[in-house]
Amino acid sequence: MIPVPSAARVWIAAGHTDMRRGMNGLTLLVQEGLKRDPFAGDLYVFRGRRGDLIKCLWHDGLGLSLYAKRLERGRFVWPSMAGDSVTISPAQLGYLLEGIDWRHPQQTWRPSRAG
Repeated sequence: MIPVPSAARVWIAAGHTDMRRGMNGLTLLVQEGLKRDPFAGDLYVFRGRRGDLIKCLWHDGLGLSLYAKRLERGRFVWPSMAGDSVTISPAQLGYLLEGIDWRHPQQTWRPSRAG
């Protein structure tokens, strides 16, 4: 898990991104496409066209980090093309990285009584 501070904002880039882009290309996309500062400590998440690969870009105050995750089965749940980006909480990012629908997480069944 990425050690994201609770005060950091997590931004999801809507639509798909060319996954051939590296750290510099994604930083430029944050600056010019999303009109945000990539060095402000926020985390930016991008998804490829197939939906099974995401990349996370994060500046922790010391340097820029690029994380990638590919699902063996299924696809990452992604917002529609309604805007340029969507902000989510660090807890929702945890759901996203596990391949769970972060928009409507389902609580597991709990027993109503012990006996």
